[in-house]
Amino acid sequence: MAEMAWTWRLEAPDGAALAAPSVPAHASQSDAESWLGEHWRDLAEAGVAQTSLLDGDRLVYGPMPLALD
Repeated sequence: MAEMAWTWRLEAPDGAALAAPSVPAHASQSDAESWLGEHWRDLAEAGVAQTSLLDGDRLVYGPMPLALD
């Protein structure tokens, strides 16, 4: 059985996936959540409106807004 990669799908306000900025894959949900906790402000400043957590192709949760206010 292949190990799944935990990734964040970065989204525009309408839910469309954004190709940039790039996001690394993580070995665990905890690693992915820690990474987002460290980088969400930079992502929001780069125009990312919301994000969803994926385990491979499976949606785990989201979308979550990345609001700076």
